[in-house]
Amino acid sequence: MVGRRREVELVLAALLAGRHMLLEGPPGTGKSTLLRGLAQAAGLPFEFVEGNAELTPARLVGHHDPSRVMSEGYAEEVFVDGPLSAAMRSGALLYVEEINRVPEETLNVLITVMSEGELHVPRLGRLVAADGFRLVAAMNPFDAVGTARIASAIYDRTCRVRMDYQDAEDETEIVRRNAARVAVDDGFRAQVVDLVRRTRSHPDVRVGSSVRGAIDLVLVAAALAGLRKAAPVDPAVSLDAALTALSGRLRMQEGSSRTAEDVVRELWAQVFGPPPPGAEEDEAPGEARRPGPAYRRARPAQTPPGCSAPT
Repeated sequence: MVGRRREVELVLAALLAGRHMLLEGPPGTGKSTLLRGLAQAAGLPFEFVEGNAELTPARLVGHHDPSRVMSEGYAEEVFVDGPLSAAMRSGALLYVEEINRVPEETLNVLITVMSEGELHVPRLGRLVAADGFRLVAAMNPFDAVGTARIASAIYDRTCRVRMDYQDAEDETEIVRRNAARVAVDDGFRAQVVDLVRRTRSHPDVRVGSSVRGAIDLVLVAAALAGLRKAAPVDPAVSLDAALTALSGRLRMQEGSSRTAEDVVRELWAQVFGPPPPGAEEDEAPGEARRPGPAYRRARPAQTPPGCSAPT
């Protein structure tokens, strides 16, 4: 982890106190990285669950193997543990990512386990959580697509730690570590982080990019520079890399007439200066893309049918 000393101490203190946890914050703030690091440092087993609409109680808890049930009956040996049962048996940390995407009936199972420390499974019996079992859930409060409101029963049974974006110095170090295989100037790396951070406060943007956008921008710029026989700091290279790495990550405000590409170009110009001459513009909705000047110059001359080739 880069920084995050306060958050690490708070999560560790809550887990040592035997409490369940809720980590709340936008994507790319290191929620899962923090928890995996703590589990590894403490030597604790770790079970990961991806929260989504398909996470049924059976997938979370486990099920009896149908083929073995036919020959052996409903014995304990034929029960296939799900991540919840496995975590309870081994005293592991159960990490539920995007808990606000989990169906309500599945959340009810988690509420029972958090309250009682045990689970009643049909045809299996009572499953008691071993010492060390903790549930840690994470959620992004800014994403409304495919999410549901978390019941107060979940909040009442968890300790909550808010994780926001880190400062510019920490994010620059994160980019350096995650893009260490490419050689870029420290100043360029800092400018990339500055550009990404500006997306989070732009008035036309509802949700800006995380530090992952800065990492991708540096990596794409380095690869693109190799293809074009240029440097990553070349304006044409860095602008195209910014459009590629960031435009899909921005969520625009409702009713805004601007596109994500417009905002990326605007912020790029604020950080790096005026755009290079001949920079290509994206096509308007419903219009065919017209090649920019560089593209037109690169195409070989076309000879119309029935005409001789130019000399």
